[in-house]
Amino acid sequence: MNKKKIETNIEWKQIDTVLLDMDGTLLDKHFDDHFWEEHVPAVYAQENGMNFWDAYDELMARYRSREGTLEWTDINFWSKELRLNIAEMKDKMHHLIQVHPYVIDFLKFCKENGKKVYLVTNAHSKTLAIKMANTEIEPYFDKIICSEEIGVAKEDPIFWVKLEKLLELDKNKCLLADDNEQVLESAGKYGIKHLIFVAKSSSTKPVVYSKKFPSIIFFKELMTTR
Repeated sequence: MNKKKIETNIEWKQIDTVLLDMDGTLLDKHFDDHFWEEHVPAVYAQENGMNFWDAYDELMARYRSREGTLEWTDINFWSKELRLNIAEMKDKMHHLIQVHPYVIDFLKFCKENGKKVYLVTNAHSKTLAIKMANTEIEPYFDKIICSEEIGVAKEDPIFWVKLEKLLELDKNKCLLADDNEQVLESAGKYGIKHLIFVAKSSSTKPVVYSKKFPSIIFFKELMTTR
């Protein structure tokens, strides 16, 4: 675990657009971790006459094979692959969907200071709909963009090329916050200037600071008048 923190140094007068990831950044990733690593393997094991750990090992390998692609978060794809109704299973567990502390405060702060705020997520549109229906964050966004709309995942630099054209962004005046270093690296290579790593994606896991990017635990750390 990396315990050394690269401090943030945000000057808000230099930023006009805020790009925010959803899972692990605004929302507690405990829901997703529990769903994909515990609930789905348990149901898959039951449906296929397997023990839990055999099912777990098989599913982890299958998940990893799609990491960084659109299929990684495509619940239609996984429903077909696993012969399970993933959307229905997620909806039944919606009580576990939680917003991280200080997120609403930060969204209000951005709007009060005249910033454009965009949700930019790899999550599938069906997953997005479930999470927006069970949180209060949707009204704060000027637009919500799923990677399926762009055609590639955020880990692909082409994503940011297409996003800039879609939103008419000035990449020098953009802040991106994400809990995925690969995504931040991709955005950084493209030229997004202000990059923030969220070091506590799940309420049930420890803080892990990035070795490459300024890190925060909670968004209150960015709420300065500078």
